[in-house]
Amino acid sequence: MELLFNGLLLLVFGIVTWCVASEGAWGAGIILLCVVFSGLLAMNFFEPLAIGLDGMLPAGYADIVALCLLFTGFVSLLRVATEWIAPIDIELPAPVYQAGRWGFAVITGYVTMAFLLTALHTAPLPREFAGFKPERKNLLNMAAPDRQWLGFTQYVSEHALRNSVAGRRRVFDGLELRRFGRPNDTLWAAFPIRYATRRELISGAASSSSSGNTLSAGGGSSGGGSSSGPPKRGTGM
Repeated sequence: MELLFNGLLLLVFGIVTWCVASEGAWGAGIILLCVVFSGLLAMNFFEPLAIGLDGMLPAGYADIVALCLLFTGFVSLLRVATEWIAPIDIELPAPVYQAGRWGFAVITGYVTMAFLLTALHTAPLPREFAGFKPERKNLLNMAAPDRQWLGFTQYVSEHALRNSVAGRRRVFDGLELRRFGRPNDTLWAAFPIRYATRRELISGAASSSSSGNTLSAGGGSSGGGSSSGPPKRGTGM
């Protein structure tokens, strides 16, 4: 299963890289910017949308649907906007053209793969599944694109939202650790911890419900199934 999971990640990376490279150096560079900005916007606005989708989707699906919906929507919107604003292609020397289109395409493929891997953290699946573990390097056991993307998101929010007067900063979903009066000493992303715990609680609730239904069907105790349902967003913290 781990081999299949890694194969799917590499397939996403390969398909996106090939498609973006076909746009040429100028087009690939624009798509890279669209993908990066779309990912950042989706990460910052998916939770309000997920709250609105909670009642319309099965329990646990709102977060991943909101993330992917916003990402694809922002990519499409930015792509149309850039084509309308700058419908041109800059002619470049052949070596620069080839290096540019493949370089931008590889980065775009990796960012897309990292974003989708991050979105998997929010899926209503067991805490560990098909070789995926929140604590491990999930790409060939060599790299952690999801944690790299979360670190990038945290870095951008930390610097873009810094208060220049008070010297304070805001970070995306981060836990700030302080040591003896030294502020802003260490930052940890709370995202994988929170959603790993949430998936564990959801799978535990589903397992308890299944056991309860089995006991009821067999004439066992009437207090089997869990009536509370899966935990709400953020209960893992």
